[in-house]
Amino acid sequence: MLTDACPCFAIPSHADLQALLLSEHSPSPTPPPHTAPCSPSVRVFHRVRVAASALRALRTLQAPPAAAAEADRRVVLYFTSLHIVRSTYEDCRAVRAILRGLRASVDERDLAMDPRYLQELAALLPRARCVTLPQVFVGGRHLGGAEVVRSLHESGELRRVVAGAGAAALAACSRCCGERYVLCGSCNGSHKRYSLKGGGGFRTCAGCNENGLVRCPDCSPPPAV
Repeated sequence: MLTDACPCFAIPSHADLQALLLSEHSPSPTPPPHTAPCSPSVRVFHRVRVAASALRALRTLQAPPAAAAEADRRVVLYFTSLHIVRSTYEDCRAVRAILRGLRASVDERDLAMDPRYLQELAALLPRARCVTLPQVFVGGRHLGGAEVVRSLHESGELRRVVAGAGAAALAACSRCCGERYVLCGSCNGSHKRYSLKGGGGFRTCAGCNENGLVRCPDCSPPPAV
């Protein structure tokens, strides 16, 4: 199940852990009007959660990669282009902008374009109680969601993490205009094909998703994590 109610937290270095704990003793800014201030215990608990998530992310990134992951440093982004949940849409847009700003070659998998990516993402994160969007994988490893990507980007570590993915094209694809999907050439986007078998009739097209779309052959890499 996809939801935006389960936040992810990450800070990119051990130094930040110390800074988080020390900053608890520094003066806090005056809260805005009509906003109830958080108690010190709540702030400490939040900082501990952030620090713990940071350490887990660091261990994952620093672990030696498998041979397949070393050979394929592909960056895969699962996101949605739908505007139904504003916070989720804004996170997805921000992460896409960050990765594109680094000029990294990214395999973008839009769940709004192809719902099959939902089952694919759930299988990649079997232990997750809920799966938020966006989610980023590098070389077959789970990097994290929007908070992790933002933190790594602010620290400068994200550029190093995605360095092996190759460079993205400077101009948008002339075939799909950067959407990464085009109409299926076999059924013209109807997701149905006429067949003479069994007395004749329309059958589901096996070459495209339920929206009648296929990944752009000019700019989308083969589907693999």
